[in-house]
Amino acid sequence: MYPELLRFGDFVISSFGFMLVVAFLTGNYLLKKDMIYLGRDPMLAEDLTFNAAIGGILGGKLYYIIENIPSGYGLQNLNGLINIIKGIFTLNLSLIAAGIQNFGAGMVFYGGLIGGTIAVTMYIRKHNLNWPLVADWIAPYLALCHAIGRIGCLLVGDDYGKETDLPWGIAFPNGLPPTVVPVHPTQIYEFLAYFISFLYLYKIRHNDNFKGSQISKYLVLVGLSRFFIEFIRVNPKYIFGLSGAQIISLIMVILGSTILYKNSSTK
Repeated sequence: MYPELLRFGDFVISSFGFMLVVAFLTGNYLLKKDMIYLGRDPMLAEDLTFNAAIGGILGGKLYYIIENIPSGYGLQNLNGLINIIKGIFTLNLSLIAAGIQNFGAGMVFYGGLIGGTIAVTMYIRKHNLNWPLVADWIAPYLALCHAIGRIGCLLVGDDYGKETDLPWGIAFPNGLPPTVVPVHPTQIYEFLAYFISFLYLYKIRHNDNFKGSQISKYLVLVGLSRFFIEFIRVNPKYIFGLSGAQIISLIMVILGSTILYKNSSTK
């Protein structure tokens, strides 16, 4: 594991944070190329990426804090989140930097998805854009960013699965939380699932017949992947023995499938 990529005195650049930056920059680059291809202003990609990044990071961290309150670990990240929010609203870069230092590595993707969706929706409404169309533009790169983010989780030892005696099991003695026994490297499983989803969505991104097709397929592909992988993860269970992530995954699959079915039946 490589939780720290670089250290300058007391300031640390975590491998997780670095992979987040790589994810957003890669998604922004590819989305900008699509905007040029579609005859749109490439700065639109910058604005969408910025809003998705801010909303996604804040939403992902807030969900993580709430989910980990019982263990006490989530509250350790609360001060960092508060400082970042204050820094954003006051344009105080030093406050943002201080918040990042105390931010911790833990995040929850679905919290990030919800937060990013809210932020992008606010931007769409402000600029009178078409929500399904914009969601279709973003869908392939959501899957790609999620895949890249899972590499960051692997590097810091976060979001791993249950104990296993399979030959590819990995121990995370300095993980979040630590484990000295081999566990399922679910970060790798998710990376593969989301990267394959990205390749499929990227290939067909200009070939869909109705607005909302891409985002609907994204909801189904990512929702199904996370639902089944979650069975070998160690997250708390709630309704019918399902985790919070599985409940959200089912909602995603049902919503995406319903949209696809309704539009296929009207042809």
